[in-house]
Amino acid sequence: MKKLLNLVMLMIASVISFAQANVLPAPAQKGVMYVKNVTIHVGNGTVIENGVIVVKDGKIEKVGKDIVVPADATNVIDGQGKQVYPGLILPSSSLGLVEISSIRATNDAREIGDMNPNVRSIVAYNTDSKVINTLRSNGILAANIIPQGSFLAGSSSVVQLDAWNWQDASLKTDGGMHLYMPSLMPRPSFGRRGGGAPGGPNPGAESDPVKEGLQQLENLKSFFREAKAYLAAPTHEEVNLKFEAVKDLLVKKQKFYVHANTVKQMLVALDFVKEFGFDLVLVGASESWQIADLLKQHNVSVILQQMHSLPTTTDDDVDQPYKAAAALQKAGVLFAISDDDSQTRGRNLAFNAGTAVTYGLDKEQALAAITLNAAKLMGVADKTGSIEPGKEANFIISSGDILDMATSNVTDAFIQGRKVNLDDKQKQLNDRYEQKYELKQKKGF
Repeated sequence: MKKLLNLVMLMIASVISFAQANVLPAPAQKGVMYVKNVTIHVGNGTVIENGVIVVKDGKIEKVGKDIVVPADATNVIDGQGKQVYPGLILPSSSLGLVEISSIRATNDAREIGDMNPNVRSIVAYNTDSKVINTLRSNGILAANIIPQGSFLAGSSSVVQLDAWNWQDASLKTDGGMHLYMPSLMPRPSFGRRGGGAPGGPNPGAESDPVKEGLQQLENLKSFFREAKAYLAAPTHEEVNLKFEAVKDLLVKKQKFYVHANTVKQMLVALDFVKEFGFDLVLVGASESWQIADLLKQHNVSVILQQMHSLPTTTDDDVDQPYKAAAALQKAGVLFAISDDDSQTRGRNLAFNAGTAVTYGLDKEQALAAITLNAAKLMGVADKTGSIEPGKEANFIISSGDILDMATSNVTDAFIQGRKVNLDDKQKQLNDRYEQKYELKQKKGF
């Protein structure tokens, strides 16, 4: 039995190792490239009809309507009738940390224990993940790679999705510290009656999740106070790795990402802002629309983690998750939209934004929520997020509306001016079996 199990694991490892081996990072872009006759969605709300993009050595040099393309230019892409968008950004993901969730050997998203500020997700990021290619096919060219955990989980990093290793991939290393907020909600405890049958609520249960959660948070505040005192000292007899890990957080060089959904959790998160001055980003934040004005007042950003879900409480409208984005936009809160579905692994990011359009956002606002807004709240807006001069040439070309599932069709993608390969394992399998069973001929293609 043991030999059989080892054989199965070897076969799985072989598939993971050799599939898509032909999809390699593109070489650096050199010289001048022109993209003309396209509708350019800049990402900041501006739309340029029949525009031209000039790219030089991986950076955007010019963007506009009346740019002349030299007659002798050799590297010219004529996108007649197509749409150009900034590369989409997935603001919260375990990409490159989890390959196949049911196979433990391919999971490296969390560390044991509750207090792990010294954990760095970037060093575990696998640039050879086969999931990356499926995201690029859907226009996603960057992602925030976050550690998972039960409390203080460690730091996240922003990566671009065409690289040989994590050093090449990193756009912003260790840009955020992640806290998974305790539920702070009482839950009924169930005991057992005679014979082992489940019983009703157990009045003798001593566990109080609200009290335990508040104590855990108070301990965290004490940890930050001690870290602040430690870092203020000129010398140390011993290095404390956990204190050292929160140095950038305490001086606001790092974002404080708090994963929380209920108003109670978010109000507790605001206490950290008041005491320590953290640059707070709420992740999940399904009830953030209820305190949108308060979040704006304290300059708190929001990542709406999963819009295609049921409301948090039974009293909410059934379509409340779809309306939250418009409520935050109206209040002036900086927010981004993500896709946390474990089945799609982020591929529905653009369509989540499209849903928000149906419920109150206009299309350019929704686009900003998955491009420029995401770049701003992650601290990489100087590099990516919009199609503007001076930024890296990260953009996609689509023959249809990128937010519309029916017409979205990414034909070309560029990261740092490099035209990336849009092939992926799913496309390869589709082609394989269409050829094997002669499906194209049968369909009359």
